[in-house]
Amino acid sequence: MDDKTRHPGLNPVNDTLLTRESWKIFQIMAEFVEGFERLARIRPSVSIFGSARTKEDNPFYQQTIDIARTLSDAGFSVVSGGGPGIMEAANKGAYEGKSPSIGLNIQLPHEQSGNAYQDISLSFRHFFSRKVMFVKYAAAYVVLPGGFGTLDELAEIMTLVQTGKTRKIPIILVHEPFWRGLIDWFSTTLVNQGVIDPDDLDLIRILDKPEDILDAIFSHYEQSGFEPSAEEAEILLDL
Repeated sequence: MDDKTRHPGLNPVNDTLLTRESWKIFQIMAEFVEGFERLARIRPSVSIFGSARTKEDNPFYQQTIDIARTLSDAGFSVVSGGGPGIMEAANKGAYEGKSPSIGLNIQLPHEQSGNAYQDISLSFRHFFSRKVMFVKYAAAYVVLPGGFGTLDELAEIMTLVQTGKTRKIPIILVHEPFWRGLIDWFSTTLVNQGVIDPDDLDLIRILDKPEDILDAIFSHYEQSGFEPSAEEAEILLDL
């Protein structure tokens, strides 16, 4: 008995569409291969996130430049989404510093356009392959105010660290007033409902000054060093 007989409610599949879906795997593979090959040597790196809609006259824009330049001068490659707003500021600060500025650009119907401050520029069609690249080589996440995309990246790294699917790295939120309501909700609702552990909140720090962010990252790796241990490298292979 075929599927149509057993499940008459199944919709027929257009053969042309099915073929396109099947061949899509090669496009996805190509994105991963290019990303791995071009980013494997950028360590240590810090991924910076924030709103694409932040304008140059917004204080967060200059703050991001200062943070990225401080990290770059200290030897960290800086990875951003490659677009405008906070992403542009992160790439600009790194571009003005001593270490590479990397943009992981995403092709969107609107809003996203590559900025001019990228030493290494990659373009992705798929969010999921791009998100792997943000995590795989990152020594830290620095998250500035942003919208759904920023929250998505924050939730992604917190989930991966919480579940042991990636190594524990510093996750630093910038501008306490913006994040305080969310952190309080984590504490008063998620913890109280038992859907996360109180210790999960230890994954996050809120800092503003570039020097404090840099110190927090160095402090985290003071004992272990930036290179993943053999066990961590094995985990990252399955990321």
